[in-house]
Amino acid sequence: MQATTRVDVAAAEACGIDAARLRALADALHDNYVATGKLPHLRLLVSRDERVLLSHVSGMSRATGEPLAEDSLFRIASMTKPVTSLAFMMLVEQGLVALGDPVTNVLPEFSGLRVGRDKQPLRQPMRMIDLLRHMSGLTYGLQRQTAIDGRYRELGLDEFQQKRSGDEFIEALAGLPLEFSPGERWNYSVSTDVLGVVVERLSGQTLEAFFAERIFAPLGMRDTFFELPEEKVDRMTDAWQLGPDGRLSLYDRGSRSGWRRRLRFRSGGGGLISTAEDYHRFARMLMRGGELDGVRLVQSGTVASIHANHLPGGGDLARHSASMFSEADYAGVGFGLGVATDLTSGEYFWGGVFSTFFVVDPGEKIIGLLMTQHLPSNAYPVRRELREGLRRAIIETRC
Repeated sequence: MQATTRVDVAAAEACGIDAARLRALADALHDNYVATGKLPHLRLLVSRDERVLLSHVSGMSRATGEPLAEDSLFRIASMTKPVTSLAFMMLVEQGLVALGDPVTNVLPEFSGLRVGRDKQPLRQPMRMIDLLRHMSGLTYGLQRQTAIDGRYRELGLDEFQQKRSGDEFIEALAGLPLEFSPGERWNYSVSTDVLGVVVERLSGQTLEAFFAERIFAPLGMRDTFFELPEEKVDRMTDAWQLGPDGRLSLYDRGSRSGWRRRLRFRSGGGGLISTAEDYHRFARMLMRGGELDGVRLVQSGTVASIHANHLPGGGDLARHSASMFSEADYAGVGFGLGVATDLTSGEYFWGGVFSTFFVVDPGEKIIGLLMTQHLPSNAYPVRRELREGLRRAIIETRC
Protein backbone atom coordinates (compact mmCIF):
# COMPACT_ATOMS: atom_id res chain seq x y z
CA MET A 1 0.00 0.00 0.00
CA GLN A 2 1.68 3.19 -1.20
CA ALA A 3 2.40 5.95 1.30
CA THR A 4 3.67 9.49 0.87
CA THR A 5 5.38 11.04 3.87
CA ARG A 6 6.82 14.53 3.87
CA VAL A 7 8.91 15.63 6.83
CA ASP A 8 10.32 19.15 6.90
CA VAL A 9 13.65 18.23 8.46
CA ALA A 10 15.01 21.78 8.73
CA ALA A 11 11.81 23.08 10.32
CA ALA A 12 11.66 20.12 12.71
CA GLU A 13 15.21 20.73 13.88
CA ALA A 14 14.51 24.44 14.29
CA CYS A 15 11.40 23.57 16.35
CA GLY A 16 13.15 21.09 18.64
CA ILE A 17 11.59 17.96 17.11
CA ASP A 18 13.40 14.80 16.02
CA ALA A 19 12.54 14.49 12.32
CA ALA A 20 13.55 10.82 12.18
CA ARG A 21 11.14 9.96 15.01
CA LEU A 22 8.33 11.81 13.27
CA ARG A 23 8.93 9.80 10.11
CA ALA A 24 9.15 6.59 12.15
CA LEU A 25 5.79 7.43 13.76
CA ALA A 26 4.12 7.85 10.36
CA ASP A 27 5.77 4.68 9.04
CA ALA A 28 4.67 2.66 12.07
CA LEU A 29 1.05 3.80 11.86
CA HIS A 30 0.99 3.06 8.15
CA ASP A 31 2.62 -0.37 8.54
CA ASN A 32 0.45 -1.41 11.49
CA TYR A 33 -2.91 -0.17 10.26
CA VAL A 34 -3.07 0.67 6.55
CA ALA A 35 -0.69 -1.93 5.11
CA THR A 36 -2.42 -4.62 7.18
CA GLY A 37 -5.88 -3.57 6.00
CA LYS A 38 -7.11 -2.58 9.45
CA LEU A 39 -7.69 0.98 8.29
CA PRO A 40 -8.62 1.91 4.72
CA HIS A 41 -6.39 4.97 4.64
CA LEU A 42 -4.54 7.45 6.85
CA ARG A 43 -3.96 11.20 6.79
CA LEU A 44 -1.57 12.65 9.37
CA LEU A 45 -0.61 16.26 9.96
CA VAL A 46 1.72 17.43 12.75
CA SER A 47 2.89 20.94 13.53
CA ARG A 48 4.90 22.72 16.17
CA ASP A 49 5.02 26.48 16.60
CA GLU A 50 2.38 26.40 13.81
CA ARG A 51 4.92 25.08 11.27
CA VAL A 52 3.80 21.87 9.53
CA LEU A 53 6.51 19.31 10.19
CA LEU A 54 4.82 16.10 9.02
CA SER A 55 2.30 15.47 6.27
CA HIS A 56 1.45 11.83 5.58
CA VAL A 57 -1.05 10.28 3.15
CA SER A 58 -1.58 6.56 2.55
CA GLY A 59 -4.19 4.07 1.47
CA MET A 60 -7.23 4.22 -0.80
CA SER A 61 -9.74 7.01 -0.60
CA ARG A 62 -12.38 4.75 -2.13
CA ALA A 63 -13.00 1.07 -2.69
CA THR A 64 -12.68 1.75 -6.42
CA GLY A 65 -8.97 2.36 -5.91
CA GLU A 66 -8.49 6.14 -5.90
CA PRO A 67 -5.54 7.03 -3.66
CA LEU A 68 -6.09 9.25 -0.65
CA ALA A 69 -5.04 12.86 -1.23
CA GLU A 70 -3.93 15.64 1.10
CA ASP A 71 -7.18 17.51 0.44
CA SER A 72 -9.50 14.50 0.81
CA LEU A 73 -12.73 15.16 2.69
CA PHE A 74 -13.64 13.27 5.86
CA ARG A 75 -16.76 12.89 8.00
CA ILE A 76 -15.37 14.27 11.27
CA ALA A 77 -18.41 13.30 13.37
CA SER A 78 -17.82 14.31 17.02
CA MET A 79 -14.93 16.59 16.11
CA THR A 80 -17.90 18.85 15.31
CA LYS A 81 -18.47 19.21 19.06
CA PRO A 82 -15.58 21.63 19.77
CA VAL A 83 -16.84 23.86 16.93
CA THR A 84 -20.34 23.97 18.42
CA SER A 85 -18.90 24.64 21.87
CA LEU A 86 -16.87 27.53 20.50
CA ALA A 87 -19.99 28.94 18.81
CA PHE A 88 -21.84 28.87 22.12
CA MET A 89 -18.94 30.57 23.93
CA MET A 90 -19.00 33.32 21.30
CA LEU A 91 -22.59 33.99 22.37
CA VAL A 92 -21.49 33.98 26.02
CA GLU A 93 -18.97 36.70 25.18
CA GLN A 94 -21.77 38.66 23.50
CA GLY A 95 -23.73 38.56 26.74
CA LEU A 96 -26.62 36.60 25.20
CA VAL A 97 -26.28 33.66 27.59
CA ALA A 98 -24.24 32.47 30.59
CA LEU A 99 -22.84 29.09 31.54
CA GLY A 100 -25.00 28.95 34.65
CA ASP A 101 -28.26 29.75 32.86
CA PRO A 102 -31.00 27.10 32.99
CA VAL A 103 -31.41 25.41 29.61
CA THR A 104 -35.15 26.05 29.86
CA ASN A 105 -34.47 29.77 29.36
CA VAL A 106 -33.90 28.92 25.70
CA LEU A 107 -35.57 25.50 25.42
CA PRO A 108 -38.84 25.74 27.36
CA GLU A 109 -39.75 22.28 26.01
CA PHE A 110 -37.41 20.86 28.68
CA SER A 111 -39.45 22.30 31.57
CA GLY A 112 -41.17 18.97 32.17
CA LEU A 113 -38.06 16.76 32.22
CA ARG A 114 -37.92 13.97 34.79
CA VAL A 115 -35.26 11.43 35.83
CA GLY A 116 -35.29 7.67 35.33
CA ARG A 117 -38.04 5.24 34.43
CA ASP A 118 -39.94 6.20 37.58
CA LYS A 119 -39.79 9.86 36.44
CA GLN A 120 -38.45 11.49 39.57
CA PRO A 121 -38.16 15.30 39.64
CA LEU A 122 -34.78 16.87 38.83
CA ARG A 123 -32.74 17.57 41.95
CA GLN A 124 -31.28 20.60 40.19
CA PRO A 125 -32.06 22.26 36.86
CA MET A 126 -30.12 21.46 33.70
CA ARG A 127 -27.70 24.34 33.04
CA MET A 128 -25.89 25.34 29.88
CA ILE A 129 -22.58 24.19 31.36
CA ASP A 130 -24.08 20.73 31.80
CA LEU A 131 -24.62 20.50 28.03
CA LEU A 132 -21.04 21.60 27.34
CA ARG A 133 -19.45 19.13 29.76
CA HIS A 134 -21.86 16.18 29.13
CA MET A 135 -23.36 16.24 32.62
CA SER A 136 -26.90 17.00 31.45
CA GLY A 137 -28.43 13.57 32.10
CA LEU A 138 -29.01 13.05 28.37
CA THR A 139 -27.52 9.99 26.67
CA TYR A 140 -26.72 8.29 23.36
CA GLY A 141 -28.52 5.21 22.11
CA LEU A 142 -25.12 3.67 21.40
CA GLN A 143 -24.42 3.49 25.14
CA ARG A 144 -26.63 0.37 25.28
CA GLN A 145 -26.97 0.34 29.07
CA THR A 146 -30.56 1.25 29.94
CA ALA A 147 -34.12 1.22 28.70
CA ILE A 148 -33.79 4.96 28.21
CA ASP A 149 -30.93 4.71 25.71
CA GLY A 150 -32.95 1.93 24.08
CA ARG A 151 -35.68 4.49 23.39
CA TYR A 152 -33.04 6.77 21.83
CA ARG A 153 -32.19 3.96 19.41
CA GLU A 154 -35.84 3.29 18.62
CA LEU A 155 -36.41 6.97 17.87
CA GLY A 156 -33.13 7.42 15.98
CA LEU A 157 -32.08 10.30 18.23
CA ASP A 158 -28.35 9.85 17.70
CA GLU A 159 -28.36 9.06 14.01
CA PHE A 160 -25.83 11.05 11.99
CA GLN A 161 -28.52 12.59 9.82
CA GLN A 162 -31.83 13.27 11.51
CA LYS A 163 -35.07 13.28 9.55
CA ARG A 164 -36.40 15.75 12.15
CA SER A 165 -36.02 19.48 12.34
CA GLY A 166 -34.15 20.95 15.29
CA ASP A 167 -37.44 21.80 17.04
CA GLU A 168 -38.75 18.28 16.47
CA PHE A 169 -35.51 16.84 17.85
CA ILE A 170 -35.90 18.86 21.06
CA GLU A 171 -39.55 17.86 21.33
CA ALA A 172 -38.65 14.17 21.03
CA LEU A 173 -35.96 14.46 23.72
CA ALA A 174 -38.33 16.35 26.01
CA GLY A 175 -40.66 13.36 25.99
CA LEU A 176 -38.01 11.02 27.44
CA PRO A 177 -36.61 10.87 30.98
CA LEU A 178 -33.02 11.74 31.82
CA GLU A 179 -30.56 9.07 32.96
CA PHE A 180 -29.70 11.09 36.08
CA SER A 181 -30.23 14.52 37.54
CA PRO A 182 -28.08 17.16 35.78
CA GLY A 183 -24.65 17.75 37.25
CA GLU A 184 -24.41 14.39 39.03
CA ARG A 185 -22.59 12.22 36.47
CA TRP A 186 -20.72 12.46 33.17
CA ASN A 187 -22.34 10.67 30.25
CA TYR A 188 -21.35 11.08 26.61
CA SER A 189 -24.55 12.12 24.89
CA VAL A 190 -26.54 14.22 22.44
CA SER A 191 -25.88 17.24 24.70
CA THR A 192 -23.91 19.05 22.00
CA ASP A 193 -26.69 18.50 19.47
CA VAL A 194 -28.98 20.22 21.96
CA LEU A 195 -26.38 22.96 22.35
CA GLY A 196 -26.48 23.48 18.59
CA VAL A 197 -30.21 24.18 18.77
CA VAL A 198 -29.51 26.63 21.61
CA VAL A 199 -27.02 28.45 19.34
CA GLU A 200 -29.63 28.61 16.57
CA ARG A 201 -32.33 30.04 18.81
CA LEU A 202 -30.07 32.60 20.48
CA SER A 203 -28.42 33.76 17.25
CA GLY A 204 -31.46 33.63 14.97
CA GLN A 205 -29.38 31.73 12.40
CA THR A 206 -29.14 28.12 11.36
CA LEU A 207 -26.09 26.40 12.79
CA GLU A 208 -24.81 26.04 9.22
CA ALA A 209 -25.01 29.80 8.63
CA PHE A 210 -23.50 30.65 12.03
CA PHE A 211 -20.54 28.35 11.47
CA ALA A 212 -19.99 29.56 7.91
CA GLU A 213 -20.17 33.29 8.67
CA ARG A 214 -18.64 33.52 12.13
CA ILE A 215 -16.12 30.67 12.27
CA PHE A 216 -15.24 29.10 8.92
CA ALA A 217 -15.01 32.24 6.77
CA PRO A 218 -12.92 34.21 9.31
CA LEU A 219 -10.58 31.23 9.75
CA GLY A 220 -10.30 30.49 6.03
CA MET A 221 -11.82 27.01 6.46
CA ARG A 222 -13.10 26.61 2.90
CA ASP A 223 -13.62 22.86 3.02
CA THR A 224 -15.73 22.44 6.17
CA PHE A 225 -19.52 22.11 5.92
CA PHE A 226 -22.57 20.05 6.87
CA GLU A 227 -23.67 19.23 3.32
CA LEU A 228 -21.26 17.92 0.68
CA PRO A 229 -21.25 20.33 -2.30
CA GLU A 230 -21.62 18.67 -5.70
CA GLU A 231 -18.41 20.27 -6.96
CA LYS A 232 -16.44 18.55 -4.16
CA VAL A 233 -17.96 15.06 -4.35
CA ASP A 234 -14.86 13.68 -6.07
CA ARG A 235 -12.81 14.46 -2.93
CA MET A 236 -15.13 12.65 -0.49
CA THR A 237 -13.74 9.46 1.01
CA ASP A 238 -15.58 6.20 1.48
CA ALA A 239 -16.42 5.34 5.09
CA TRP A 240 -15.98 1.77 6.32
CA GLN A 241 -17.45 -0.26 9.15
CA LEU A 242 -15.87 -3.14 11.06
CA GLY A 243 -18.22 -6.09 11.32
CA PRO A 244 -18.50 -8.82 13.98
CA ASP A 245 -16.53 -11.10 11.65
CA GLY A 246 -13.57 -8.69 11.74
CA ARG A 247 -14.06 -7.63 8.12
CA LEU A 248 -14.56 -4.13 6.76
CA SER A 249 -17.65 -3.26 4.77
CA LEU A 250 -18.70 -0.01 3.16
CA TYR A 251 -20.75 2.23 5.43
CA ASP A 252 -21.13 5.24 3.12
CA ARG A 253 -19.81 5.63 -0.43
CA GLY A 254 -18.08 8.91 -1.11
CA SER A 255 -19.38 9.08 -4.67
CA ARG A 256 -23.00 9.01 -3.54
CA SER A 257 -22.61 9.91 0.11
CA GLY A 258 -25.56 10.44 2.40
CA TRP A 259 -23.85 13.71 3.36
CA ARG A 260 -25.04 15.14 0.00
CA ARG A 261 -28.66 15.26 1.21
CA ARG A 262 -30.40 18.49 2.09
CA LEU A 263 -30.69 18.60 5.87
CA ARG A 264 -33.57 19.52 8.14
CA PHE A 265 -31.29 19.24 11.18
CA ARG A 266 -27.65 20.31 11.50
CA SER A 267 -26.00 18.05 14.05
CA GLY A 268 -23.84 20.17 16.33
CA GLY A 269 -22.66 16.93 17.87
CA GLY A 270 -21.50 15.13 14.75
CA GLY A 271 -22.52 16.50 11.37
CA LEU A 272 -19.49 18.19 9.81
CA ILE A 273 -17.23 17.24 6.91
CA SER A 274 -13.70 18.67 6.87
CA THR A 275 -10.07 18.22 5.81
CA ALA A 276 -6.89 17.91 7.83
CA GLU A 277 -5.77 21.34 6.64
CA ASP A 278 -9.02 23.05 7.64
CA TYR A 279 -9.16 21.48 11.08
CA HIS A 280 -5.53 22.39 11.58
CA ARG A 281 -6.54 26.02 11.16
CA PHE A 282 -9.26 25.56 13.79
CA ALA A 283 -6.74 23.94 16.16
CA ARG A 284 -4.22 26.73 15.53
CA MET A 285 -6.84 29.29 16.51
CA LEU A 286 -7.41 27.42 19.77
CA MET A 287 -3.70 27.14 20.47
CA ARG A 288 -3.28 30.88 19.82
CA GLY A 289 -6.00 31.67 22.36
CA GLY A 290 -8.87 32.45 20.01
CA GLU A 291 -7.09 34.34 17.19
CA LEU A 292 -5.65 33.41 13.80
CA ASP A 293 -4.10 35.58 11.08
CA GLY A 294 -5.20 38.76 12.81
CA VAL A 295 -8.81 37.66 13.23
CA ARG A 296 -10.00 37.11 16.80
CA LEU A 297 -13.05 34.91 17.40
CA VAL A 298 -12.98 34.80 21.21
CA GLN A 299 -10.80 36.05 24.04
CA SER A 300 -7.89 33.98 25.31
CA GLY A 301 -9.62 33.45 28.66
CA THR A 302 -12.54 31.84 26.86
CA VAL A 303 -10.26 29.33 25.14
CA ALA A 304 -8.54 28.62 28.47
CA SER A 305 -11.95 27.88 29.96
CA ILE A 306 -12.82 25.57 27.07
CA HIS A 307 -9.87 23.26 27.75
CA ALA A 308 -9.85 23.59 31.55
CA ASN A 309 -11.23 20.67 33.56
CA HIS A 310 -14.83 21.39 34.59
CA LEU A 311 -15.60 18.07 36.25
CA PRO A 312 -16.69 18.45 39.90
CA GLY A 313 -13.83 18.66 42.36
CA GLY A 314 -11.28 18.58 39.57
CA GLY A 315 -11.82 14.83 39.23
CA ASP A 316 -11.28 12.67 36.17
CA LEU A 317 -13.68 10.75 33.93
CA ALA A 318 -12.88 7.50 35.73
CA ARG A 319 -14.46 9.01 38.84
CA HIS A 320 -17.47 10.71 37.24
CA SER A 321 -18.34 8.77 34.09
CA ALA A 322 -21.51 6.71 33.59
CA SER A 323 -20.62 6.06 29.91
CA MET A 324 -19.82 2.76 28.28
CA PHE A 325 -18.48 4.65 25.26
CA SER A 326 -16.84 7.97 24.53
CA GLU A 327 -13.98 9.29 22.41
CA ALA A 328 -11.49 9.36 25.32
CA ASP A 329 -9.84 7.20 27.94
CA TYR A 330 -11.04 7.90 31.47
CA ALA A 331 -8.17 7.59 33.95
CA GLY A 332 -6.32 10.88 34.40
CA VAL A 333 -8.53 12.64 31.85
CA GLY A 334 -10.78 15.57 32.73
CA PHE A 335 -13.37 17.27 30.59
CA GLY A 336 -13.79 20.90 29.67
CA LEU A 337 -16.36 22.73 27.57
CA GLY A 338 -16.38 20.39 24.58
CA VAL A 339 -12.95 18.73 24.79
CA ALA A 340 -11.15 16.23 27.01
CA THR A 341 -8.04 17.41 28.83
CA ASP A 342 -5.08 15.37 30.08
CA LEU A 343 -4.68 16.29 33.74
CA THR A 344 -0.92 15.61 33.67
CA SER A 345 0.31 17.00 30.34
CA GLY A 346 -2.33 19.68 29.72
CA GLU A 347 -3.05 18.33 26.25
CA TYR A 348 -6.62 18.65 25.09
CA PHE A 349 -8.22 16.57 22.41
CA TRP A 350 -11.27 14.88 20.95
CA GLY A 351 -12.17 12.55 18.12
CA GLY A 352 -15.03 11.25 16.02
CA VAL A 353 -16.65 7.86 15.68
CA PHE A 354 -15.07 7.37 12.22
CA SER A 355 -11.68 7.37 14.04
CA THR A 356 -10.70 10.97 13.29
CA PHE A 357 -8.76 12.72 16.05
CA PHE A 358 -7.05 15.97 17.01
CA VAL A 359 -4.79 16.89 19.91
CA VAL A 360 -3.39 20.25 20.98
CA ASP A 361 -0.51 20.53 23.45
CA PRO A 362 -0.59 24.22 24.43
CA GLY A 363 2.59 23.99 26.47
CA GLU A 364 4.68 22.29 23.80
CA LYS A 365 2.91 24.19 20.96
CA ILE A 366 2.22 20.92 19.14
CA ILE A 367 -0.86 20.00 17.11
CA GLY A 368 -1.53 16.50 15.86
CA LEU A 369 -4.29 15.48 13.43
CA LEU A 370 -5.31 12.00 12.31
CA MET A 371 -7.95 11.47 9.64
CA THR A 372 -9.37 8.15 8.49
CA GLN A 373 -12.88 6.68 8.02
CA HIS A 374 -13.27 3.59 10.15
CA LEU A 375 -16.28 2.86 12.33
CA PRO A 376 -16.10 2.34 15.31
CA SER A 377 -13.32 4.52 16.67
CA ASN A 378 -12.33 2.30 19.60
CA ALA A 379 -11.19 -0.73 17.61
CA TYR A 380 -7.48 0.17 17.66
CA PRO A 381 -5.21 2.27 19.92
CA VAL A 382 -4.08 4.49 17.04
CA ARG A 383 -4.90 7.73 18.88
CA ARG A 384 -2.85 6.78 21.90
CA GLU A 385 0.02 5.73 19.64
CA LEU A 386 -0.10 9.09 17.87
CA ARG A 387 0.06 11.04 21.14
CA GLU A 388 2.86 8.88 22.51
CA GLY A 389 4.82 9.18 19.25
CA LEU A 390 4.53 12.97 19.32
CA ARG A 391 5.87 13.11 22.87
CA ARG A 392 8.79 10.85 21.94
CA ALA A 393 9.72 13.17 19.07
CA ILE A 394 10.25 16.18 21.34
CA ILE A 395 13.92 17.07 21.76
CA GLU A 396 13.57 20.53 23.29
CA THR A 397 10.69 20.98 25.69
CA ARG A 398 8.75 24.24 25.84
CA CYS A 399 7.17 23.58 29.24
